[in-house]
Amino acid sequence: MIVHKFGGTSVANAQCFANVATIVIEQQKKGRPVISKIKNGGQSSGQSAPLEGAIVVVSAMSGVTDLLISGARAAAEGKDTVCREIKATLLSKHLNVVETLLGHSPERLEVAGHVEDRLHDLELLYRSIAVLGELTLRGCDAVASFGEQLSAGLLAAVLRENGARAQAFSATELIVTDSNFGAARPRMDVTHERLEQRVRPLLDRSAIPVITGYIAANEQGVTTTLGRGGSDYTAAIVGAGLGADEVWIWTDVDGILTADPNIVPEAKTLAELSYSEAAELAYYGADVLHPKTIRPVTESGIPLRILNTFSPTNPGTLIVKSPRPDRKVSPAIISTTGLTLIAVGTEDDSWTLADAVRALQLLSEAGVDALLFSQSFSEHSLNLVVREQSQAHCLHVLSREFGGSVSQSESVPSKRSRTLTKNGYVLGTKEKVATISVVGVPGWDETGIISHAFAALGKCRTRVIAVAQSGTEYAVSFCIPEDHVEETVRFLHRELGLEGQHG
Repeated sequence: MIVHKFGGTSVANAQCFANVATIVIEQQKKGRPVISKIKNGGQSSGQSAPLEGAIVVVSAMSGVTDLLISGARAAAEGKDTVCREIKATLLSKHLNVVETLLGHSPERLEVAGHVEDRLHDLELLYRSIAVLGELTLRGCDAVASFGEQLSAGLLAAVLRENGARAQAFSATELIVTDSNFGAARPRMDVTHERLEQRVRPLLDRSAIPVITGYIAANEQGVTTTLGRGGSDYTAAIVGAGLGADEVWIWTDVDGILTADPNIVPEAKTLAELSYSEAAELAYYGADVLHPKTIRPVTESGIPLRILNTFSPTNPGTLIVKSPRPDRKVSPAIISTTGLTLIAVGTEDDSWTLADAVRALQLLSEAGVDALLFSQSFSEHSLNLVVREQSQAHCLHVLSREFGGSVSQSESVPSKRSRTLTKNGYVLGTKEKVATISVVGVPGWDETGIISHAFAALGKCRTRVIAVAQSGTEYAVSFCIPEDHVEETVRFLHRELGLEGQHG
């Protein structure tokens, strides 16, 4: 049995949904040659074992979760027009899939009606948030869950339209978590029982369960989420709970690469990694894998494979407990753009560690991820790297504690710092930034990756704004100006000798 997880880019539009349905159905017909390779010490037997079953875990359509959360934040600020526009955009986006792929299906009206009903429920939830004038983490989880519920229903219908037996499941019925809204932790014992009770019978009838990624529920049935990008984690939990042979994460690149192929076209795929190596890469921001995904498959000894939805014949990256001893090892460069730098501090030397702790706590409570932060007592400030779409919300949250009111003009970052002052505190944006992480592996070079990375950045004359170094001595992250990221990544890739490397 294979658990297939398809991310947002894999179901970005109607054509992508059709492509995913084709992959799932064809994989059922082919069998599982990958398992034969693993069970024979890395050598293919040349035969395919028949599949016992397939499970699909699906994310929201690309961009939908961001839209949903933006609408919730707008509702909390009383911006009803924004909420209505977002609902209309979501309705059009999902009905386009219905009309394109299910236009002649007997299910068309039922599926379209389901989409409209769910978005009507979203509108009611937005109104409730507007009445409260506050977006809690619990409320944010409730809003964010709509994307996966819509895409799971659509994909199940598209699979049925193409001759497969498929049924959509909300993971709120299957995965039981604690009540840590925004980043809930699963209770594996209860979750395993529910998976066996509700999903196993469907597999026994040769049907395909289509499960919502990212979302779950606590014991009281209240919706929770597993953290942004958590659909990978859902797939790993489902795979471990049902004893899958493999978990396949389908994305839009050929596995885990030495660099972003959009920046470095000659980037190479890392063909085989250990669980610990993959976890390190995920922790430092490799978009193709959620950091928590590794634990369930490690504990169960389940191989994990990263594959390209748009190039399904590519072997991708295989992640196992013990990689082949003759494989080549290689560092990887992970770059993240679309970020902004925010500084909060004081005009004098009164800034304290307690102030920094309070700022981070406020962001955590508001569901804002700080991808990197640096505490500078010489500058009397805390520098925070957040996603650009979270900037306005971040400023709004911090301004209530440290600054004055935030105007609309401050929602767009620029290189010029804008500051707000209140009771001696200073709050403002600095500039658009990016992060670059260089992650090495033991045995690549005697001197380690960090000294090579610093030396390369010195040669490239890249302006480094902040640095975060791993305690393992195998990874380091740099915050740099966004307009320098492509040049820097290309230079690092050449300087570290990765152009001729194969994983």
